[in-house]
Amino acid sequence: MKKLVRPSKISGTVVAPPSKSVAQRAIALASMAKGQSEIYNIGNSSDCLAAIGICKSLGTFVEGDGSKLIINGGIKAPKEPLNCGESGFGARVFSSIVATLKSEVVLTGEGSLQSRPMQMVSDALVQLGVTCATNSGFLPIKVKGPIQGGNVIVDGSVSSQVLSGLLMAAPLSEASVKITVRNLKSIPYVLLTIDMMKTFGVSVENVNNMEFCVRVPQQYSPVKYDVEGDWSSAAFMLVAGAIAGEVEVKNLNPDSYQADREVVKALQLAGAQVLVKDNSVLISKDRLVGFNFDATHCPDLFPPLVALASQCVGESKITGTSRLQAKESNRTAALVKEFGKMGVEISVQNDAMFVCGGKINAASVDSHNDHRIAMACAIAAINADAPIFIENADVVTKSFPDFFEQLNQIQC
Repeated sequence: MKKLVRPSKISGTVVAPPSKSVAQRAIALASMAKGQSEIYNIGNSSDCLAAIGICKSLGTFVEGDGSKLIINGGIKAPKEPLNCGESGFGARVFSSIVATLKSEVVLTGEGSLQSRPMQMVSDALVQLGVTCATNSGFLPIKVKGPIQGGNVIVDGSVSSQVLSGLLMAAPLSEASVKITVRNLKSIPYVLLTIDMMKTFGVSVENVNNMEFCVRVPQQYSPVKYDVEGDWSSAAFMLVAGAIAGEVEVKNLNPDSYQADREVVKALQLAGAQVLVKDNSVLISKDRLVGFNFDATHCPDLFPPLVALASQCVGESKITGTSRLQAKESNRTAALVKEFGKMGVEISVQNDAMFVCGGKINAASVDSHNDHRIAMACAIAAINADAPIFIENADVVTKSFPDFFEQLNQIQC
């Protein structure tokens, strides 16, 4: 789909979509809990639909829609390979979950997921007695458990999703699991995993975010769970308000474990007027200036922050580009290329991206099949001097299917 975004002012109220990070964890945990869980506000992102499909293939009873899912937990070996769609979380987390089974399970994927690294999953599981093999470090990945337990050392520099998967699967291990993590990034997402495991009845011992122990026996319990709004998606709408008017984004938990709630700090640093309420954030445009922000633990904020920085007076520095290579696209290269087409000068030095604010020119840009690149270009386009065309814009369905509809609602 080719999408045309016209310059406009921003005014109105939108509702943040459900967090796919939270929803996917809830679906996975409920699939391992004995009994019936009710998960509310799942949404209809393609990543969540992939998680539901995986659980069904594993023999879990799942019924309902985006507003309410009923899940009767219990997994068993699937008859066919598990298709994770384009969900990196799904591939990395469910590889550990199926490692609790005694039969071989094959996990596959589509699109950009086929080029995302998976060797660290195999490296970790093998240390716990699992037979595991990748396709030269990529999907498909073959897993044959069970997890025997014991000690494992994990490199957390590329993705925290491997650690989340190991933690979630550990209660089903034959013995207690101790995980030592080196160079852990995206720490808030690990804390989110641990908090949700606690909600489902399993405790994790966390020593300074470097050692994690899950003792057995423990068992997941079914729960009723409401999925909170997604700070990652909301960040784009908040930036829209900051650069072009005013917007209130509802369904946001200010105390969330989601890493991307740090967007509020970035907006404040840039000079936007920010009012955080109990369940929403109100953003108003003001004089925006260049800012320095460390996105190492919240790399998904890079695209909306580049859109923000492009409208600031002066140069902005965003640190943490090393986290962008193994996403749906090489986001460093994609942001430099596509914002360059719009007249925004971006340079990369060491682990930092430098963005010079200025005028947004008319252009035809490409999403690189990356939902966050598509949304970042769309937000920048509302301050362009003429309409901007975005190729492959329908990729936003991965996380925010209603993005363009919501953006249209607040454009005036």
